[in-house]
Amino acid sequence: MQKEAVVGIDIGGTFTKFAIVDRLANIMGEGSIPTSRTNDAGEYVTHLANAVNASIQEVAGQVVVKGIGIGAPNSNYKNGCIEYAVNLTWAHGKIIPFVQLFKQHFNMPVAITNDANAAALGEMIYGGAKEMKDFILITLGTGLGSGLVVNGELLYGHDGLAGEIGHVRAKDNGRICSCGRRGCLETYVSAQGIKRTVFELLAEYTNPSELRNYSFNDLTSETIYHAATRNDPIALKAFEITGELLGVKLADAVAHTSPQAIFLFGGLAKSGDYILRPTRESFEKNLLKNFQKVPVIMSLLTEGNVAVLGASALIWQELNLHAHNGNN
Repeated sequence: MQKEAVVGIDIGGTFTKFAIVDRLANIMGEGSIPTSRTNDAGEYVTHLANAVNASIQEVAGQVVVKGIGIGAPNSNYKNGCIEYAVNLTWAHGKIIPFVQLFKQHFNMPVAITNDANAAALGEMIYGGAKEMKDFILITLGTGLGSGLVVNGELLYGHDGLAGEIGHVRAKDNGRICSCGRRGCLETYVSAQGIKRTVFELLAEYTNPSELRNYSFNDLTSETIYHAATRNDPIALKAFEITGELLGVKLADAVAHTSPQAIFLFGGLAKSGDYILRPTRESFEKNLLKNFQKVPVIMSLLTEGNVAVLGASALIWQELNLHAHNGNN
């Protein structure tokens, strides 16, 4: 008897990764294509569909594929579109009806959500939130993404765009964000944000720092972390500023959803206590006293295939929902 499986797809700015995944998160087949090889959305979708189809054919005798889940930046679960995604050349400044285009190549259910929501689903099904129905996952990558789970379901809101913690206002008349506004949280709390903080500190202070040897393009959050482990004063100060801002906004988020826990995931989160300690201190100082203590902890997911597994979790959830509704 053939196993049931789904396809999980993670659309990143540089590469698009996909995998065929069974209900136990076993990966039966996988592959990737460049995301930005073309500026034409239809051409990209065709290229991706062909690659996914080829992978499905390779395991045709072992599994039956029931659906396709997709995680992508700026994607809207409710209308199936990718909207104004600045990191995707074929979606920049456009609304792409992605699910509609993809369904032209597959006769099966297809669902899409943003990459942070997919990661939150992955945390709930495969990670540290297995026993939780209310939690928040924050992805600290190039930007700041967030997935809010309430009563066991992702929070989408009436238009599919709820939970954009990265675009709450962190500072009045603050840094310019890729969204066009000023002062968004992700301009301070993200891999790009902490880089901007470092260069502001380098301009303000005269302390010796190994980070003075880097251009903006060459500096990474990992470099800042390694400098912090060597007690570099600029790196340490940058983490303090970043964690303090994140803690304040996480305290605000708790007032909205009262989660059981908050998980941090992504490249910047790998800095461990350098980001966790100032975040927790700021969070606890600003948390409304009515709320019980909410742990801010590292995700139990590993970087490897988390986005793909999260996307597969999305379509499993859809298939389970349809099966439940069909039995009612």
